[in-house]
Amino acid sequence: MFKLLLIGSLVLSFVGCVGTASVPKKMFQSVPKKDAILLQTGKDRRYCSMCGMDLVKFYKTNHSAIKDSKVYQYCSIHCLEDHLGHGATLKNPQVVDVSSLKFISIKDAYYVVGSKKKGTMSRVSKYAFAKLEDAKEFQAKNGGKIMRFNDALERAKEDFRF
Repeated sequence: MFKLLLIGSLVLSFVGCVGTASVPKKMFQSVPKKDAILLQTGKDRRYCSMCGMDLVKFYKTNHSAIKDSKVYQYCSIHCLEDHLGHGATLKNPQVVDVSSLKFISIKDAYYVVGSKKKGTMSRVSKYAFAKLEDAKEFQAKNGGKIMRFNDALERAKEDFRF
């Protein structure tokens, strides 16, 4: 009888561990593939043009820009900045609006920097919104500081200074 109880306890413990381990935790940055807009073309269109990370998995922090008539899409403001740091002149830089999941001009974006939501390519998160009201609502729930693109870009540069 004791062996039966011991075996039963072990089996239940194992099932409990497997049950929680097999349920993936949804990342805030991710969206269903059908909701992601992939602007670049080619066989690697789903991956960041700088680091290779999955653009759907990190969609809510995506940026894009044009260089020499080719569209590039990035997983984060960091990878956009990295391309700029390599001397690239980029045109029409855009960012995903977290509320609508559509690309907007960086000039129109309100970034919430340093929220409790995880960042992409950085410990300090940077999420963009088309409407100031949406940025304020996100900030009220998740913390962070609202700023425009140039300040968010400077903060992104600080992430990798030693």
